[in-house]
Amino acid sequence: MNEFDNKPIGDTQSLTQSLTQSFTQPLSESHSHENTAINGPIFSTFLKFLIPSLVGIIAMSTAAIVDAIFIGNYVGAQALAAVNLIMPFMSLLFGIGLTLSIGGSVRAGKYIGENNNRAASAIFSKTLIVMSALAILICVTGFVWHESLFKSFGANEIVLPLMAEYFLPLLPFLVAQIITIVLYFFVRIDGHPNLAATALALGSVLNIALDYLFIVEFGWGLKGAALATGLAQLIPMLILMSYFLDKNRKLMLSFKQTKWFEVFSALYNGLSEFVSEISAGVIAFILNWLLITSVGVEGVAAITVVNYLIMVGFMMFFSVGDACQVIISQNFGAKKIKRIEHFLRLAFIITALVSVMCIVPLLVFTEVLIAVFLEQTALETMILAKQYVEIIWILFLFVGFNMVISAYLTAVHLPAQSAFVAIFRALILPGVLLLVLFLFIEDVHFLWALPLAEILSFALALGLFVNHQPKKRISQ
Repeated sequence: MNEFDNKPIGDTQSLTQSLTQSFTQPLSESHSHENTAINGPIFSTFLKFLIPSLVGIIAMSTAAIVDAIFIGNYVGAQALAAVNLIMPFMSLLFGIGLTLSIGGSVRAGKYIGENNNRAASAIFSKTLIVMSALAILICVTGFVWHESLFKSFGANEIVLPLMAEYFLPLLPFLVAQIITIVLYFFVRIDGHPNLAATALALGSVLNIALDYLFIVEFGWGLKGAALATGLAQLIPMLILMSYFLDKNRKLMLSFKQTKWFEVFSALYNGLSEFVSEISAGVIAFILNWLLITSVGVEGVAAITVVNYLIMVGFMMFFSVGDACQVIISQNFGAKKIKRIEHFLRLAFIITALVSVMCIVPLLVFTEVLIAVFLEQTALETMILAKQYVEIIWILFLFVGFNMVISAYLTAVHLPAQSAFVAIFRALILPGVLLLVLFLFIEDVHFLWALPLAEILSFALALGLFVNHQPKKRISQ
């Protein structure tokens, strides 16, 4: 009998002890020869990977939200809209980074589960090298053709200079952000979740402090926000690089590599993450275009506020799926069916609790939360944002389960099925429904396309999960 079986999820004492142990452990958990992902108790092992991920991801989300608060209150609603219009390009960059990082780390996790650290190190090295080179190439492209990019994203004469003011100072730091993404996923797969969380948390704290200094004290506007975000990315990268000082680490970096085709296999493994990120950019473009057409810049500013309001909840769901990928990929390599089933059960319970935690404050304190991001004079934007929330909250009932199922499919090396869920929930269904409802429904009610797409995607994801349960998958 394992810890999951004999301790209820709501046991406050066991939860407190697990949390305490999670944060009092040394950063280099892998000094022990035992791989807790494969052999540790279910409940405490899941928390060991989930809690640091939550801390790091929520800290990063909080920094982004504080960014928006400073911009909305000290620069203006149009500046918020300008930042949102840049998101398609950022989605492309981070989509590539997440694809190869998650796909490569899942592959490395399977190798570690098979006790093949040499193969795990090889995919780690190739991922870091390729992503660094691609990040440099994409950043150069963005610098040379940024004005054309802005216009293709629907920028008008009002927001075009604001987009340049934010984007150009941020560009040089994007390489550090990509390196941080790669290191974050691989450091965690080697059993160092606390180090990864510490890196993100400290970077976020610095980001908030620099936001206040550059935007409020120095009055640098969007340029200050960009510099704060960029400079703060250097800290997590440097902290994560301390991983290389650990002599007992499983992943070794080597620039002499062969069999580079494995990078394409890693890309395939992370296909759903690429689809999700790119689709988010495409849907953001469609949504921004529809809102500018029907409402104007205020509509884009309002949806930007709503995006920040739901960001923490979405990141919490992402953390649950992220923890699943780390643990399940290794147990998949070790062929431990029962452990995978227990981890999934726990993940679904936590997802349901997070849904409730997000929906209640969003509906009860809607006006208060919206007012935090905007000047009191932005009344039209506030009204629109409230109308959007009345529709968007339904997403929380389904999106978490869709994310966890997609993460599970990736962890057990079913990238095509995972990508199938991702492309339907993040691109095809919301894109088609947005355009169709926009033609036939007045005002902002065409936004019902987003929760409707998530509901239909849940039916699809559930069907795939039933057909590829752990027992069936491992026996294949």
